[in-house]
Amino acid sequence: MILGSINILLKAQDNIPVKAIPTEIFRTVKKDPNDTLNWHWKRGGIVNVNFSQGTLSNWAAGGDNFTLAINSYTNYFLLNKGKHHTWDNSMDFNFGFIQTTSLGTRKNDDRFEVLSKYGFMLDTARKFYATGLFNFRTQFFDGNTYNGDSAFLSSTFLSPAYLFFAAGFDYKPFKTTSIFFSPLTDRMTIVASKRLYEKGSYGVPPYQHSINQLGAFASINVYQKLFKNVTYKGKMDLFSDYVNNPQNVDMYFTNYFFFKINKFLSASYNLDMIYDDDVKIFGKNNSSPALQLKSLIGIGFSMPINPVVN
Repeated sequence: MILGSINILLKAQDNIPVKAIPTEIFRTVKKDPNDTLNWHWKRGGIVNVNFSQGTLSNWAAGGDNFTLAINSYTNYFLLNKGKHHTWDNSMDFNFGFIQTTSLGTRKNDDRFEVLSKYGFMLDTARKFYATGLFNFRTQFFDGNTYNGDSAFLSSTFLSPAYLFFAAGFDYKPFKTTSIFFSPLTDRMTIVASKRLYEKGSYGVPPYQHSINQLGAFASINVYQKLFKNVTYKGKMDLFSDYVNNPQNVDMYFTNYFFFKINKFLSASYNLDMIYDDDVKIFGKNNSSPALQLKSLIGIGFSMPINPVVN
């Protein structure tokens, strides 16, 4: 049996002087590490890839002759902080698949999300902001639901996709925490695929490609170093439709833990929880929605890249 794992971590943070011209935004220069306040632009991110592979030959206990699993997580952010405003932009991409001799190739993770949030400061303590938010979430590849030897398509690119446009208030009690609330939010659910829109999937009526819902929206974001070698990134979105069962609150909750074991060894844990009152789980006999859970663990070698600043 042969087993292997690779985990790559990339981090970068950039700062830009107030008078920098746009073409200098990505120019790398040396920065005083004590200068943490006088910046206008900051960028950075994380790339985390876990790889495992197993091979069996004449193995008496049985098993698949070949297995391969890859899980990846990518985050990139671009922030702007002025005298009276903040502008936060981020992109997240998760992808993973498993390949075995008996089952072939199956996807086990696929998520793409873009968030842009602009806030105008309301107090001198820089904790309360009048804020506008844009959020887009979808996936790139086909997703199947398996029932024994049969499989049927349950999702694909832009099916579903979610668009949020929200106006409200952002509270930042700490540098690592943001609590956003909007009493006026438009959520658009999209099912662009002709292979799925006939089914009335994801709360979109049959033979329609989208549906708009007006409601209240809240989003809690945390990026925190829990311990010396443990970092946590979490996001919880809550949405209540004013018209259709407002008491049934939709939830999207993602958690990502990164463990730096030593100079070369690291681990990660990802836990996602989703509850959408409009989504009926494929393959279920009942007509009720259910809590969706996804849990992924990765361990391997890490190669850190020192932060680079402007």
